[in-house]
Amino acid sequence: MNPSFINELRWRGMLHDMMPGTEEQLTKEPTAGYIGFDPTADSLHIGHLVQIMTLVQFQRCGHKPIALVGGATGMVGDPSGKSAERNLLSEDVL
Repeated sequence: MNPSFINELRWRGMLHDMMPGTEEQLTKEPTAGYIGFDPTADSLHIGHLVQIMTLVQFQRCGHKPIALVGGATGMVGDPSGKSAERNLLSEDVL
């Protein structure tokens, strides 16, 4: 039996709150989960490691991880280290 993703997050102290029904969904069937990265950023930073390792745990618990580069994440941009919003980029620029 695969370990519970929710129990894993709790054990690591990484879960504060969740939507009702989340745990039931994750125990019922394999579920897809994703993280998005800004393709216009110079590089990944240490803050991304938490997201990546969470996705690794998600996969180890029998779920489908998806890492996205681009799309809406690229249009909005990564807010890390920024004090102002970035202008919305067009699909042509991305």
